[in-house]
Amino acid sequence: MRELTKTSIFCYYLIHMLMLKLKRVGKKHQASFRLVVDEKRSKLLGKNIEDLGWYNPNTKKQELKKDRILHWIKNGAQPSDTVHNLLINAGIIEGKKIAVHKQPKKTAETKSEAAPAAAKPAEAAPAA
Repeated sequence: MRELTKTSIFCYYLIHMLMLKLKRVGKKHQASFRLVVDEKRSKLLGKNIEDLGWYNPNTKKQELKKDRILHWIKNGAQPSDTVHNLLINAGIIEGKKIAVHKQPKKTAETKSEAAPAAAKPAEAAPAA
């Protein structure tokens, strides 16, 4: 089997997109999360590249390794939207928060239905 060197590992990370993600741990209804570095498309089961800290949403406590997080971001790892907001709250990075909730999409049908409904009262007003 081929031995991995620092160069081959670095080239591997250049090819594959790395993300800072939250990995759920804990019991049912007592969720807590680990902040990990992993490939973007990989599942959160099994080994991760590096563990960067933890976050407990129930008690709002967290412990994050600031120097390692900044190292991975500097080397091209992208934080997920939730992790981005968490890092802004912790003061590790600066910027605006990202809206993580989904916005309802307006279709062309609802826009076309809304326009004639608004025009009808305007036509009825001069007749009266």
